[in-house]
Formats: sequence, C-alpha cells, structure tokens
Amino acid sequence: MIVATRPNHSTFAVNPDLIERIHSGPETTLVLVDGSIFTVTETMSELIERIAAYRARVIAIANEASNGAPARPFGRHLTPVAAG
Repeated sequence: MIVATRPNHSTFAVNPDLIERIHSGPETTLVLVDGSIFTVTETMSELIERIAAYRARVIAIANEASNGAPARPFGRHLTPVAAG
C-alpha cells in the first residue's frame, strides 16, 4: 500500500496494483480500475516514486524468502497489549 493525501490533508492508503491511471494537471487524480477517482496533493512524480519504492520492497522481501532468510515485514509493527 502507498499513502496519499487528500486536499483536506487527511491521508489514506491505496493498493498501487489497483491504480489504472494518474492524471496530472491543476490537481493530481488517481483513477482506480473500478472507476473510483481520488484527488490527491502529491505530484505524479511523487506517486510514481512511492509506487516504485513499494514494489522494490515487495521484491526484496520475496528475494529474502526465496533465499531461505526470514521475510522482513515492512511498515510498523503492532504490539499486543496486556488485558487488565
């Protein structure tokens, strides 16, 4: 997933495999394969860099797994909280 920012400054994550097109103009818009359209504050170049970095991480994890090394999850980790 990559993180993008709406014009109201809220963020959301989107699966880059579902992005069909990125339009650049006065506003940058993501068009998903299902026809959904999202306006974002990032430039087209920034989004392409994020997608490339995401795919590089996926390939790196797959390479580690195929080499017998434990796969490293990327991103933040959740920690269990003790009850009571």
